[in-house]
Amino acid sequence: MRYLHQIGAYFLMLKGIFGRMTKPSVLKKLIFKEIDDLIIGSLGIVAFISFFIGAVVAIQTALNLTNPFIPKELIGFASRQSIILEFSPTFLSVIMAGKVGSFITSSIGTMRVTEQIDALEVMGINSLNYLVFPKIVAMLFYPFVIAISMFLGIFGGYVAGVYGGFVTSEQFITGLTDEFIPFHIIYSFLKTIIFAFLLATIPSFHGYYMKGGALEVGKASTVSFVWTTVCIILLNYVITQMLLS
Repeated sequence: MRYLHQIGAYFLMLKGIFGRMTKPSVLKKLIFKEIDDLIIGSLGIVAFISFFIGAVVAIQTALNLTNPFIPKELIGFASRQSIILEFSPTFLSVIMAGKVGSFITSSIGTMRVTEQIDALEVMGINSLNYLVFPKIVAMLFYPFVIAISMFLGIFGGYVAGVYGGFVTSEQFITGLTDEFIPFHIIYSFLKTIIFAFLLATIPSFHGYYMKGGALEVGKASTVSFVWTTVCIILLNYVITQMLLS
């Protein structure tokens, strides 16, 4: 029953976000701030993780090609499929649930603890719209982060495979372009948009409705990370079943 109550409160929060809107001039400043904090601030860790995960995928694929009859082009093919279909849109989103999600929960939770949210309500401002709506808009740029991740992941696989002596440049590029299905890109970015919405709203929910003091802010951040991850994994299964099966 407690979980059903939380789900109901979550959908009520979504309704409140799009209720009474904050002034456009104020929202514009808030949106640019959130883009800087949530998107631009995440590019460094995204680039680092994507490059080296792509490199690891290529090396592990190469090391498992023990049969001489299996073409080396499979290294490029496996790198592309692994990164585009799952690593960049899904597992990077789980990592972002820890970075971005915890930041959102702790920032809103701190405002709740210090009664800044109550002050916004007293001034006649829709605090949900003021705090959460800019985050949702900022996360609409999340697919650009995933696109960068895909590129760097494949580039990392190329560097590790070619310069590690596992595959030639021509073989890797041939595998990269072999049997390419454009719908896989659409599938990946569709998942990314849905995950971006979850990354903005679930941590906001746990920060906005938390109770207690500074210790509870940390607990709320942990709980929001767990629930965001669970929802991403479950929706990943549902979307994959619907679109690829």
